[in-house]
Parts: sequence; structure tokens; C-alpha cells
Amino acid sequence: MIKFLLFSLSFSHVFSIVASQALPSYSGRNGEWQLLHESVGISAMHMQLLHNNKVIIFDRTDFGPSNLSLPNGICRVDSSDTMLQTDCTAHSILYDIVTNGFRPLMIQTDTWCSSGAVLPNGTLVQTGGYNDGDRNIRSFTPCSDDEYCNWIEFPQSLIQRRWYASNQVLPDGRIIIVGGRRQFNYEFYPSSWNGVIFLDFLMETNDQGLENNLYPFLYLLPDGNLFIFANTRSILLDYNQNMVLKEFPKIPGDDPRNYPSSGSSVLLPLDENDAIIEPEIMVCGGAPRDSFIQAMQGNFIRAISTCGRLKVSVPNPSWTMEDMPMARVMGDMILLPTGDVLIINGAELGTAGWELGRGPVTRPIIYRPSDDVSNWRFSVMSPSPRPRMYHSSAILLTDGRILVSGSNPHVYYNFTNVEYPTDLSMESFSPPYLSPEYDPIRPRILSADEKMGYGGKLFWLSFQVQAYLTANVLSVTIVAPSFATHSFSMNQRMVLLKIAGVTDIAPSTYNLVVAGPSTAEIAPPGYYMLFVVHAHVPSYGRWVKIG
Repeated sequence: MIKFLLFSLSFSHVFSIVASQALPSYSGRNGEWQLLHESVGISAMHMQLLHNNKVIIFDRTDFGPSNLSLPNGICRVDSSDTMLQTDCTAHSILYDIVTNGFRPLMIQTDTWCSSGAVLPNGTLVQTGGYNDGDRNIRSFTPCSDDEYCNWIEFPQSLIQRRWYASNQVLPDGRIIIVGGRRQFNYEFYPSSWNGVIFLDFLMETNDQGLENNLYPFLYLLPDGNLFIFANTRSILLDYNQNMVLKEFPKIPGDDPRNYPSSGSSVLLPLDENDAIIEPEIMVCGGAPRDSFIQAMQGNFIRAISTCGRLKVSVPNPSWTMEDMPMARVMGDMILLPTGDVLIINGAELGTAGWELGRGPVTRPIIYRPSDDVSNWRFSVMSPSPRPRMYHSSAILLTDGRILVSGSNPHVYYNFTNVEYPTDLSMESFSPPYLSPEYDPIRPRILSADEKMGYGGKLFWLSFQVQAYLTANVLSVTIVAPSFATHSFSMNQRMVLLKIAGVTDIAPSTYNLVVAGPSTAEIAPPGYYMLFVVHAHVPSYGRWVKIG
């Protein structure tokens, strides 16, 4: 592959653009919000946490200037740009979660509504976009603070244009790229000998003129096959043989859950302690089928309030439905270190699209999938003071907080005389487990191996906890950092590891031995956040490389 470095900048010491002190926090009865920055200069359409505790954030290049200048008088020159052929503002930033500082990055071609995944070596591979960027690949490799690092572009490296596609890291470290607008096929990165492979399912789930199958939900399953959900339907795909092995029942209600109806989804935690691991998919929210047309006419229909769970490996799978406390479209579903699911951001009325959402849902909810079905498994959290509508995103950080940013339901940046102005701020949400009242039972990892092998190979760590209870309430989880955009967190994954032994070595100090993931199908190779969880209270995460 021919690599092109399209720009050459030297601003390695620009990280302290904004003072590292966070602004005052907003406390609530259930969880706590904190305003980190009033403005980061761009709207966070896409976010990815990297293993050096920095976050890549980017928008699109074609709505004109952002509110953040490129340094040293540098400008992006692009004769294909539909708004500004010479643009001296940034459309991407690198945010440091430790210092709370950020610096601008250069993106050359349009990344609007693109996708991404992280390679096993920690490099972010970002795929597609719009206009002159729709077949480009861009990469970002983490580097230390005193080094230069920026986006590198690989023009025309995709076989087909990828706009609103989804990505999944595979057991061999490759990335599969599925779908996109008017793309009923998939391809691989690095490219494979068989190029682009047609998939009937993507054409069949396309609502004429409305689509409702963009950003399909993708999950690698423990058997090595791929689960794909689009619109209301889902299949099990052997992507090596291009064979659909099974079609699952439609989700009840016959209302679409993918963009622009924009529900959200997670693969619930995989538990290595189970004799047989049964993967289970959860899909929540979305918009009724005619919501897009109705919203275009000024009629904003109430969003979907149901969640469905599907155990995909049982002989006769069927959806189990539950009701959320409120309807939600454009929400983000995030796996917490405890194994619970946070649902955050979004609207109660309308659908995804320019000006098509109303009634922001500012209260996150936490869902406990392990609770008995007879119990109410949802808890309503404290509201954010800021609505996060179309083009907002959220990701889990190593310290257990949720980073939340973005919201721009307009064609361009628009801050005045609109119902929901473009929001360039950045917040964090701290779930209840971060409350100081849990500090006595909060574990703190003292040391841990940096690498973890497959096949149950043993892994050692030590931790402290002031008030240790019992090994029965102790667990170790690994979480793959996700690429978040448009209500779907690509490659999000959690595995509960098998504990081989716990020994006390000093007052309040313990050694812990766990078995690594059994296979790369359970945990594809790469960097994961490792958490020790004690009585449903997690430690801060520690990065570990698997494979």
C-alpha cells in the first residue's frame, strides 16, 4: 500500500491550549456531571480512546470553519471541499484525559459520518467519509507528548466508498468494514484477495428512500462468526465463506433500530466463568418507521421505549423485551466496568438528521443485565444541564467516567436563533460507583503484567482495598475501547475473566491471579482496559495488551 503524508506540522508542545483545571461540577442524586471545557472548538461527531489515555475526536471538514485554529498559520487546502477550499481551522483534536488539555490535529479530506477501529498495535484506522474522503483510510498512531504525531492519509485505499459503514476487529487482527450508504457489501482492511463481497441482507434491509440500515450493529461472536443487525433483522454471517448461517427472528414491533432511526446496541459481557459462553445482544430505543418523513413535515413522533435482548447461541433464539423509563432515539449505550449498561444522550421525539429531533433526554439510565428479570433493572440518573442531540458521542474512560461531547443538529455550526445550538463543550459523567462513599471498598491496582495471553494463560496483578469483603464479590473485567459515532460504539466489548486465586500479602493488599481469554474470538487482539471490581465498585482501569 502506498502511504501519503499529506501535511507536515510541528506543534508537539501545543497540548496545553486550555488550562488543565476542570470547571465546577454539577452534582446529582445519582451520578455526577462535570463540565470539562466550555468549548473544545469542534463538535464531537466521532471519538476513540487510545491506550496512552488520549482521545481522538473529529467532526467533518465541509461545514465551514470550526472554532479552533490550526497552529502556526497552517491551513488545509482542498480544491474538492464543498465549503472552504482553504481552511485554517481544525476539525480534529487530541484530548488528554490526564491533563484535561487538547491540541488541534489536521485532517485533509472529509470524514463526515465515517467509521473506525483500532489495530492490535494500538493504531487507529479510520475508514471512509464523504466526498473526497469516502474511499480514504486515515491512521493515527499514539505517541508520547514530546513527539510529533498526527493523522496520516492513504488516498483511495478502500475498494468502495464507505459512508455510514460499521467496523469490527477480527480474531486475526484484520478489520471488516460492512455496509454504508448504497453499499450492500463488505470488505477488509488490509484488503483481501477476494476484494468486495456482496451481502444480500444489506439490500433486503434497505427501506427505499429511508434506508434504516446504516451503521449496522456488528459483533464478533465466540464461535468466530459475525452477528449483523440492520433495520429490524439480524443474521449470523460466516464472513470467510460469505455464508449466512442463520437468520434470527425480527425484533418485535417492526420498528427500525438503525440510522436514521438510530437506536443503539451492545454485546452484553462475555463471562469466561461460564461452562458455555452464551453471547447476548441488547438493542434499545430508535424511532418508529415513518418518523423521518413525519419529522421532515414538522411532526415529531415519540421515539421507541423498548429494549430487546437476544441470546444468539441457543437452539431457538427469541427476543426478550423490556421497557425503558423513557423513550429515546440517538442514545449511546456504554458498557461500564461493572458489567452494567449506561444509556446516555439523545431525544424523546423525532429521529436522526438535520433539525429532526426534539425533546432532549438529559437523564442517563443504568441497566443491570444480571439482575433478575422480575426486578426493575433500570435506574434513572441525574440530568445533564446540556442537551446532547444529533452528532453527539460518549465513551468510557480508564478512570470509570464517561466522556460526553458534541451535539450539532444543523447543517453548519449554528449558535444563535435555533432551538438546539451547536454545542462544542465537553463534559464527564461519573456513575454512582465513583461516589466517595464507596472508597473503602474500592480496589486500587498496584501492579499488573503488561501483556495477557490466550488459552487461559495466567496473569498476575496486585491490588489494595481498605475493606475487603470476600472473593465472592470480586471480579476482573477487560473492556475494549470503542469507536463511538451516531449512537453505535464499534468494537465495544467486555469479558469477565476467570479468577484462579486470591492471596493476601500485606494488610489490605492482595495478589490476584486470573486466566487470560480462552480465544481471540472471545477477545480479539489489542489493548484493553482492565478493571478489578469489588462489590460492584471498580478500580481505575489499567491498560493491558492481549495477544
